[in-house]
Amino acid sequence: MNNTPTHIHLAGQRSSIIINVSERTPRISYYGKKLSTQSSGQMIEMLATRQEAKCAVVEEPPIALTPTYGSGFTGHVGLEVSNNDDAWSFCGDISAVEQINEHQVAIATTDNDRGLSLLHELRLCPKTDVIECSTSLFNNSDSPLDVTWCAAPTFQVPANYTEIMAFEGRWSNEFRRQHISRFLGNFVRENRKGKTSHDSFPGLIMHKATTAEHQGDCIGFHLGWSGNHKVMSELLADGRGFVQMGELLLPSELTLAPGESYQSPKLYACYSDAGFNAMSASFHTFVREQLLSDKVINKPRPVHYNTWEGIYFDHDTDTLAELAKQAAEIGAERFVLDDGWFNGRRGDYAGLGDWFVDKEIYPEGLQPLIDQVLATGMEFGIWFEPEMINPDSDLYRNHPDWVLQTRGNPQIGFRNQYVLDLNNSAVCDYLFKCIDDILVEYPDISYIKWDMNRDVNQPGNGQGKPAIHQQMHALYALIDQLRAKHPKVEFESCCSGGGRVDYGILAHTDRVWTSDSNDALDRLEIQKGCSYFFPSNVMGAHVGPRDCHITGRRVNIEMRAAVAMFGHMGIEMNPRELTEQERTSLKAAIALHKAHRELIHQGQLIRLDTDGNSIEFGIVNADKSEALFAYNSVVEPLRYMPNQFMFKGLDAHSQYKLDLVWPAKREDFKEYSESILDKALGQTFSGELLMEHGMQMPVLFPQNSLVFKLTKV
Repeated sequence: MNNTPTHIHLAGQRSSIIINVSERTPRISYYGKKLSTQSSGQMIEMLATRQEAKCAVVEEPPIALTPTYGSGFTGHVGLEVSNNDDAWSFCGDISAVEQINEHQVAIATTDNDRGLSLLHELRLCPKTDVIECSTSLFNNSDSPLDVTWCAAPTFQVPANYTEIMAFEGRWSNEFRRQHISRFLGNFVRENRKGKTSHDSFPGLIMHKATTAEHQGDCIGFHLGWSGNHKVMSELLADGRGFVQMGELLLPSELTLAPGESYQSPKLYACYSDAGFNAMSASFHTFVREQLLSDKVINKPRPVHYNTWEGIYFDHDTDTLAELAKQAAEIGAERFVLDDGWFNGRRGDYAGLGDWFVDKEIYPEGLQPLIDQVLATGMEFGIWFEPEMINPDSDLYRNHPDWVLQTRGNPQIGFRNQYVLDLNNSAVCDYLFKCIDDILVEYPDISYIKWDMNRDVNQPGNGQGKPAIHQQMHALYALIDQLRAKHPKVEFESCCSGGGRVDYGILAHTDRVWTSDSNDALDRLEIQKGCSYFFPSNVMGAHVGPRDCHITGRRVNIEMRAAVAMFGHMGIEMNPRELTEQERTSLKAAIALHKAHRELIHQGQLIRLDTDGNSIEFGIVNADKSEALFAYNSVVEPLRYMPNQFMFKGLDAHSQYKLDLVWPAKREDFKEYSESILDKALGQTFSGELLMEHGMQMPVLFPQNSLVFKLTKV
């Protein structure tokens, strides 16, 4: 240990993290704005010197990467384990520090008295400044070790980060932002639904009171895990605070035999001193470059036509062929055959598990439909819900023991389906064979929408143990096995919409279905919340029916298209319902999306601070020569006129030509009187004025969208 440095400094382009390795256990001394070489860890420690307080410990236990009971820590510990001895009181000493390179470190802590050790691995991505880190626990003892909690590395957060932005929601209303002032004690979200969940996204943002989209300090945290989780921010009575996240393990779910180990899900963190937008830009670049495959990055994302809200279970080959024809004429590039194509599937009450083409509906199989779709120029995709089973299915009748269940307890009803036990290798073998057989028989299938439509209420496996930990790892492995054999097939993560959206599943898939709600007004908020961590090219966004099937709200086609345009765009309706005006407008919107697809999917998102009457954002390309900005009027302004629209993110020293590119026709939206649009469009303005002074917006009826294009001249 004599050659071990006292501090490890990992630096990116804009941030530094300094880890103290001079004490028994490692801890973060500093995480924030990038420091120069003149600032040392020793200086930080001296400036942070604390003293014995009244009626308090002489020396406070550290907020270590894994704070423990054994260190005397009285906040939320990062490790809870037990055996027949005193494993619960683990503390340990740093036993090895390996700085792999200037951006990556691995730190081992060993407790020889208890035969346990921890390994903390942290990597700061040099391009994006996103930290990717995990905690591994090793059982080096001679007895089994029960693990209740093993968090990813704990981040101490300074006291002046007084605000928490968390994310809550429900089915069809995900990613709603929740703003809370930090308080003494714990802010905790726990999820036990066996999936990432609609209501408890595993992420939060700590920030200062003055932080906004384009100014101020913030740190975003996200746990890349698709199962049960715990997310928390704690403020101790001594004034110190921290963020801690990890997998929520159910009682007896994880026991490590001698020699076995456990690795926590990865925690992703990103610091910004330029507001939430800069933080999101870093996360977006990280997702695009570190999580997505080259086949997705190097190919324009096809505009989808999904059959679900068009026909539901009412499959008819002639109807489907007509839908494909009309969808292609409007501009769709990929046809996705949703639920209802397999044996016995006439509703959500039967068939799940019997993944064989229903010959009553498709007497010649799927090939005739696939040929018709391909003839239109579209790709062909198909829907599966592999993890689920209907009681009314041949699979359940043959293997009722293949479902997750708890002895003596009746199943909880949920969409007429149960959850298959992926802990059972026979189940995974069966699912792989079924899906593989379809992909082999129909090699033109290039896309799978992988769905999951219920919570896991009774997650007991065949041994009577809680199953979610192994269930998730088995799911990841099953998808990877299919991807390895069929590398040209893309996979979408759907879970009744946004119930499984996280970096964990995204590392194994290519797209997420953001929400089952295609209501444009709902989608504005949902997509905005999602955008804090996820870029537009992974967020499925569809133009739904005229009357939304979930909310019943009617939103005009221009706004529906404008909202879907800024994600991975698609159509999910019966196109035969379209009027000629709607058809013309939708076709124009898709053409506009395609014309600017590279900008939308690869540019930097610029969220704008708004007054609550509208939702405003833009996307600017890398050299700031081109941008699209969207103004979405949601409710009537409180004053006579809307506020100025600030075109942030441009080059202050350049001139830009301002055009309105959506709606396609001025008559598609109504104004009360002659407005700025009659004067400013087509004119040239300085970047600094567009950003700092902005443009007065016209008075519009609510539920209208305007999309402006800015081109450097």
